[in-house]
Amino acid sequence: MTAVTSRTQADTGPDSTPEDLDDLVLHMAGVGVRRGSTDLLKDLDWRVELDERWVVLGSNGAGKTTLLRLAGAELHPSTGVVHVLGERLGRVNVFELRTRIGFATAALAGRVPAEEKVRDVVVSAGYAVLGRWREEYDQLDTGRADDLLENLGIAGLGDRTFGTLSEGERKRTLIARALMTDPELLLLDEPAAGLDLGGREDLVARLTDIALDPDAPATVLVTHHVEEIPPGFTHLLLLSQGGVVAQGLIDDVLTSENLSAAFGQSLELERSGDRFFARRRA
Repeated sequence: MTAVTSRTQADTGPDSTPEDLDDLVLHMAGVGVRRGSTDLLKDLDWRVELDERWVVLGSNGAGKTTLLRLAGAELHPSTGVVHVLGERLGRVNVFELRTRIGFATAALAGRVPAEEKVRDVVVSAGYAVLGRWREEYDQLDTGRADDLLENLGIAGLGDRTFGTLSEGERKRTLIARALMTDPELLLLDEPAAGLDLGGREDLVARLTDIALDPDAPATVLVTHHVEEIPPGFTHLLLLSQGGVVAQGLIDDVLTSENLSAAFGQSLELERSGDRFFARRRA
């Protein structure tokens, strides 16, 4: 099966710089990430604009998390050029750049002290620290943290410790933390992984609210499952073995043929309203 990318990239070389860089949140040209003899990503071109909500979809080992780490300025490419929020990786102080990015990932959850209060997990994003020490926060900060917890459906958990939370509650807490600093770019790494059906559906609804908010930041969400794509997300990047299968508007790119090419087996895509479902063809 051959998948077709729904739009071409404007840049043709790894050293090219787009003229409209100010309008782009992310720009990658000719990007590769290599570890030993393995290509985690290869020859990838990708652009994310200010008002777009992207889903990155693919199987285990497709390169999704590597791509998100590039977008979060946590990793440099082996080849090619990456611009994040108008700044080129390798020519910018990434510690300053990361303050403009909200990043929620399971790896972060493992670094949060179990005894840390949920409200402090969220509010400490303002200092880019984990584990509250001697920082001072005013009522405006704690009020914003409480508002974010409420918007994500965990308003009553501010005084609980992180170690007592369920998997779903931890994920929502980290999304609230990612939003705390009013970031210009929001990155969500498999936010629904490990949730039961009810938890997944409630989280998808909350993420839909974020996606449909015109004041929300440009957002990139990584997932393995089409069922986890929230309504309101506009674009899709399909990855397989470190390369792009297809990318563009969700309605154009998310097809049975492209999905089958990405996952290496014959899959049937179904749609019900604004939600997607997939199963293997009999």
